[in-house]
Amino acid sequence: MALMPSLNPRIVEALYAEALVLADEVRQQFEQARRDAVDECEAADDLSNVALSCEALRTTTRVMHCLAWLLNHRAYFAGELSELQLRRHGRLIANMPPSEPDNVAMLSPRVQQLVSESERLYERIERLENAWRGEVPEGPTAIERLRQRLAASMGA
Repeated sequence: MALMPSLNPRIVEALYAEALVLADEVRQQFEQARRDAVDECEAADDLSNVALSCEALRTTTRVMHCLAWLLNHRAYFAGELSELQLRRHGRLIANMPPSEPDNVAMLSPRVQQLVSESERLYERIERLENAWRGEVPEGPTAIERLRQRLAASMGA
């Protein structure tokens, strides 16, 4: 577990707690926005309903990807995943599509704020991911070890 000096369990736990709170708030606020749209007879406004649905999906997906990444790292720090498993299966999805400004502009100020918070959380985790992926593992790779063994067996 010494290969992650830029990432430690406290950082992961703090981000995980933040992401859980954000996920719950996002769910509540988007659900309330849907109820408000129906109550105010805005159901006829198809464009705002589509914008709300699209941004709800983007925002919740973004937060869920953050949570998945954090859960994988929690499992690693708890000894439930090896570094190899984490490097293979614990990747953050690349190129998460950003929210569409025109859609976000149709949302309430509180929902707009949550969309922005989800984007900032994703960007923070993406920076951690990139820094962690940029770290070079100690020692030779499996291919280098195989080449060394082949060279040794051939007397080279």
